[in-house]
Amino acid sequence: MSLRSAPEPRGLNGTYTRRVIDLRSDTVTRPSETMRSDMASAEVGDDWFGDDPTVNRLQEEAAGLLGTQAALFVASGTMANQIALRIFVRPGHEYVAEARAHVASTEVHSAAANAGIAPRPIHAALGLVAAEQVAEALRPDPYGVRVVDLVCMENTHQAGGGSVLAVETLRGIRKAADEAGVPLYLDGARLFNASAASGTPVGEYAAQAHACMVTLSKGLGAPVGSVLCGDEAFIREARRVRIQLGGGWRQAGILAAAGLVALRDGPARLAEDHANARRLAEGVADASPGAVLPEQVETNIVYVEPGEMGQTAARIVGALEDRGILAGDVGGRVRMVTHLDVSQSDVDAVVRAWREVA
Repeated sequence: MSLRSAPEPRGLNGTYTRRVIDLRSDTVTRPSETMRSDMASAEVGDDWFGDDPTVNRLQEEAAGLLGTQAALFVASGTMANQIALRIFVRPGHEYVAEARAHVASTEVHSAAANAGIAPRPIHAALGLVAAEQVAEALRPDPYGVRVVDLVCMENTHQAGGGSVLAVETLRGIRKAADEAGVPLYLDGARLFNASAASGTPVGEYAAQAHACMVTLSKGLGAPVGSVLCGDEAFIREARRVRIQLGGGWRQAGILAAAGLVALRDGPARLAEDHANARRLAEGVADASPGAVLPEQVETNIVYVEPGEMGQTAARIVGALEDRGILAGDVGGRVRMVTHLDVSQSDVDAVVRAWREVA
């Protein structure tokens, strides 16, 4: 039985034979017992009508943490991003983003289908865009055909290996956007990771953007959901667009209850994930010199270049799977993401398996 089709392999008698270490993403976390208990007892209403008290409380607490006027609970980070793109960017126009950012790669077809828009990509090492690059991308088309309506930044940058965009850089990007007369949107799916790594409060990051999103279902450990934050007018329009996209999700307080626990308990333990990722990178680098640079691992994402080992990502991922470890093949690189269900001893077990594979 493939590990991709079941959380753990079973023996002939149906019992579990070993524990699987799942490093495919920090979205694979399981809700804690506290989350499950709070979900079971959550007070609910109908969120389409705006009267689910647990959803409302989550939105208020998220807005308070990020220092915005209002917030909106949505099903996913992609939904949050697509709502923001739909509001800020007119059909047939463009938005500036780093070329490997989620909104310019994974979501590019969603943006085209949902809003009739396309990215104007910037290429930057580790996804760390400079203000000067943004200013250049915002220079008007002399023919007036290609028009940019929005700047999108991602922090941390997933494809850049969880790299952290410094708040000083974000301030410079905001200045460039202001001078061009376009808003700045922050895809902060892992913004709490950026905050934990840099020591910058999430509210200070959010203050540089006209609107931002944070995901609850990654490192913070909730099973579902993200929160879109901005001023009251933006969130009012975001709620309308969310409903158009099928997001009138009724008694969503059951899910929001887990989100409240994630906001309360999740941020304080992210440094542990970062330490585990660095430990993993150092172990892999020792076994496969040149395949990964541990000093570039700032948060919880480790990318390994298999070409440095004379192998392919698919082969390595398959060999790890045979040893009870799930990793990702992302663009020909091996991706491993630490999270609350991965312990230091798990990391050590992965390093041992890696040595066998390498």
